Amino acid sequence: MLHLQTFGDLRMSDETGEAVRYPAKAVLMAAYLFTCREHELSRHELAEFLWADAEAELAGLNLRKLISRIRQVDGANDNVPFSITPTAIKLRVELLSVDLEIIDADTPALDKLKAIADLLRRDFAGSIRPATRLIEAWIERERHHHHLKLREALLAALPQAESAEDFRALSAAGLYLLEKDSGDEQIRAMLRELPGTNRVGDNLEPRSSATKHFARPQGPYEASTVGAGESSTPALPRMVLLPPTSDGNEAGLPLAGALIEDVTIELCALRNISIVAPHTAEQIRRDSDKSTVVGRYSISYLLDTRLSGEGLYAQLIYFPTDEIIWATRFSMTADTLPTQRRLIAQQLTASVVTELAKKEQQRLSWEASPQAYHSYLIGASLVGKLTLPHIRRARAAFKEALRYNGDFSPAFTGLSRTYTSEWLVTAQGNEELLRMAEQSAARAIERDEGSPGGFRELGVTKLYLGDVDGSVEALQLAEELSPHFADVIYSHADTLVHASRPADALAKIQKAMALNPISPDSYLWCAAGASYFLERYEEAMDYVGAMKDKAPAHRIAAASCAMLGDRKRAQLYRQRAEAVNPVFDVEKWLAVVPFKESWQKDLYREGLLKAGF
Repeated sequence: MLHLQTFGDLRMSDETGEAVRYPAKAVLMAAYLFTCREHELSRHELAEFLWADAEAELAGLNLRKLISRIRQVDGANDNVPFSITPTAIKLRVELLSVDLEIIDADTPALDKLKAIADLLRRDFAGSIRPATRLIEAWIERERHHHHLKLREALLAALPQAESAEDFRALSAAGLYLLEKDSGDEQIRAMLRELPGTNRVGDNLEPRSSATKHFARPQGPYEASTVGAGESSTPALPRMVLLPPTSDGNEAGLPLAGALIEDVTIELCALRNISIVAPHTAEQIRRDSDKSTVVGRYSISYLLDTRLSGEGLYAQLIYFPTDEIIWATRFSMTADTLPTQRRLIAQQLTASVVTELAKKEQQRLSWEASPQAYHSYLIGASLVGKLTLPHIRRARAAFKEALRYNGDFSPAFTGLSRTYTSEWLVTAQGNEELLRMAEQSAARAIERDEGSPGGFRELGVTKLYLGDVDGSVEALQLAEELSPHFADVIYSHADTLVHASRPADALAKIQKAMALNPISPDSYLWCAAGASYFLERYEEAMDYVGAMKDKAPAHRIAAASCAMLGDRKRAQLYRQRAEAVNPVFDVEKWLAVVPFKESWQKDLYREGLLKAGF
């Protein structure tokens, strides 16, 4: 008996679990035949399905080659899955077990629901990249059929649910279905009425109160109402609520997880967002490259949560710009949680909805020009790396975005940052770079007065142009527009260093680092500078030491070591700085770097000269 796996990786294996060495097209053909009536198709139909974009003669030739390879694998074995005749190919289903059989199995309703839900955690034909439109349409059609079967199983299982485990299974299945079709009001209502068996402090409601309205489907929900691969509603912004992680408070983690589940249920009542199902959220949390996964699934908003001894910290992130648009901390003590749980969930929900409303118009305008957005994302992924090649590649990407959409404000914001970054890295005092940065920031603001990004870049540029007060003013406005945007707070902190307020700067950069715990090098560089001007040279070196790429901070590191009397390390960092910029001149640099009060230039000069610059 062979086994055909169609969910996740498409593969055929023998009774020992070893993969049968059929070509990928042969396994795909087996899966397709299993879903067809009588499990049999003509050679012509199969050739057209597998090679729809090829000429009929070439498609037939390809099929004959595939059959030849199948026969080579089968050899003299009679128990083979394909029955091949000169005109047709049939799948011998009596020799196969197939995971798809779970969908139509005659099992108790709750068992069937859990089995289907477990199967659908892996995408049907998830490893297949459709080579033809026919293959793509088949996959989408089958997936839609599976969703209908899950919905049917959910409604059948609902009257039988008794235990907390049963209701959790119902909840998970309902959330999955609502993610696929946010317009399914019956499922939405069911989720709101389910007993909160996994919620701390709730009493289990009588089963009849939760299920009396849902024992039978309320109205038609047939395959014909929604086309394969289509949604019954327009595309909505997607949000994922990541399960909480813990900073050593493992005992409270189930409590925090229950709270996030509760918030997920609350959000399902909304009509203007699509919620990613908890299973997918769990996979995203575990993935080492969350950004790639979030981007792959077109997720706009990410609610990240972390549990510590101080409570549950939650932050809402707007993924396209990595902007932290909302953040707060909630008490998670045992004596207060049962009464506060619902209040916390409602507060989170209300805050999320408010922020979604603010961002929705921007999201729609971005989706209207996908090429511009794609180029912008390329630039955004590069601009944080403070090397000239990365900065200039980012600039080219932002300019490409503007060729697609000349009013794309974020591209102007990114363009401005590339000019100020190049000015910093080259340390040549090139005022033309700053003028171009100022112009780009002004254009970003003209096109979107409510976005903090343009004001942030304007503030940074004004700083380097010597207008420290103007810089502080612009960055205060940027922070008012987005008080939890860590990058804005970092830029504000950097300006405060130059405004001769290093203590305020250090406090502010530490706030930015709390919002963005895996801090980029620029944050650490800013913290090192603030520490230097507070004459905390060891702290400055600690921040430099935490940087992944220490090259931008070689000068501040050399000056810090020199002020500590560590000449050997000061010389090492000076040599590294000179290797990056061999024409660096102390007085020329200090003449262009804006410091509001002269004592800062004197202190920096002293350190640099002691280091041997």
